[in-house]
Amino acid sequence: VMAGGILGRAHQGPEKFMSPVYVLDAVRTPRGKVRQGGGLSSVKPVDMVAALLKALEERAGFVPSAVEDVLLGCVTQVGDQGGNVARTAVLVADWPETVPGLMINRFCTSGLDAAALAGAKLGAGMNDLIVAGGVESMSRVPMLSDKGAYYADPDIAARAPFVPLGIAADLVATLDGITRQDADAYAALTQSRAAHARAKGYFDKSLIAIQPPEGGPAFTRDETIREGVTAENLAALDPSFAGLGAGGYDKLALARFDSCTEIRHIHTPGNSPAMADGASLVLMASEAAVARYGLKPRARLRAAATTSVDAVLMLTGGIEASKIAMKQAGMTAADIDLVEFNEAFAAVTLKFIRDMGFREDQVNVNGGAIALGHAMGATGTSLIGTLLDELERRDLSTGMVAISGGAGVGTAVIIERV
Repeated sequence: VMAGGILGRAHQGPEKFMSPVYVLDAVRTPRGKVRQGGGLSSVKPVDMVAALLKALEERAGFVPSAVEDVLLGCVTQVGDQGGNVARTAVLVADWPETVPGLMINRFCTSGLDAAALAGAKLGAGMNDLIVAGGVESMSRVPMLSDKGAYYADPDIAARAPFVPLGIAADLVATLDGITRQDADAYAALTQSRAAHARAKGYFDKSLIAIQPPEGGPAFTRDETIREGVTAENLAALDPSFAGLGAGGYDKLALARFDSCTEIRHIHTPGNSPAMADGASLVLMASEAAVARYGLKPRARLRAAATTSVDAVLMLTGGIEASKIAMKQAGMTAADIDLVEFNEAFAAVTLKFIRDMGFREDQVNVNGGAIALGHAMGATGTSLIGTLLDELERRDLSTGMVAISGGAGVGTAVIIERV
């Protein structure tokens, strides 16, 4: 059971599953800009996933027929992303027809939930070898184009209630006293970190080059990073969500939180997450599969938690899920070396750092979504790979990935190197 962050909660310490669950490998595409001519805009989502399945097979040395499921997160499951991309990619990759596929949508946490669900199935003894991951091509399938009732049906949106993510981020900033200067300074830092990491090759271990169908050079590096960004540059940008707020969303949010009288709109294109195209996968195994196939684990899954918070404040879900996961694992902030917290706007990340008691130099040390981009359904397992690579590079032990999503959902996982 995962709802409410429960995965074997009766136990204390590291044994959160009936049997150990391992992460064997992680791969991802580079992140492409969401626009015509972006690095991945001509690549179909199915082909992105199929390329990663083949890369996993080559790298990890397993037999695809041993894989018992492919779990894939995706937020906008229509058009090129409709019709069960997970199963279709298995067929396109020429994997055995015995390998099934499942699609998951929990908004921005979808890919991380795919990994958490894989952990639950493996830990319960249901399966021995699972591929989990996610995909999102917003160049080909624009965000909200599925016209879900939560945001597209005015009656449902009013009763839910729905507010745009940017309004929720500005509400977090207002309630927590986070200023525009704070947000811009953090955004400049994350751009600098990402540019440095790309230049040093810190992402290379997990990156898989993707060949565009039209030919030409392969797409090999994240293209959303902006080098040379400063807080002074960012200060010149206008707030992105003041107009939406004035159109009625501020009033809705303030009615929910009467402790404040106005919302300060501090988020701009420079301190908000960049949108991206991309895909990512992790190969996960039970202890029995590791022994049977002679596989070499890179990490062990220590905890996985999913929860929800107020639907208007929304973006604090990943913070609350982190608290639950740490409690499951019997850990405090002092026990965790590095954290990847998806940068769902600068203010939310600053709140996470403050509330959780982490140092700034532990969180998103190679940049986050403000610089690298957020390929919604793919982000969760992308971050698992980024975290694992950096733990190995620094010879550290334990890390956590946490993501907040629409309608207040949040998911967190903790991994430990083996």
